[in-house]
Amino acid sequence: MKAKEIRDQSTEDLQALSLDLARDIFNIRSEKKVARKLDKPHLLRQKKRDRARVLTVLQEKV
Repeated sequence: MKAKEIRDQSTEDLQALSLDLARDIFNIRSEKKVARKLDKPHLLRQKKRDRARVLTVLQEKV
């Protein structure tokens, strides 16, 4: 997800997106602890970075 795409969204959409990403990160971490191996380990890093981008844009808008 690009920063420009994130900046074009409303504050409510960004908050919802942040929650969705947090849930995804939690699920991926849970899967990692249970299975000891991830099918797509790159998704954890990608989702963490996307959430950081969303939170940064939210902070800028406030």
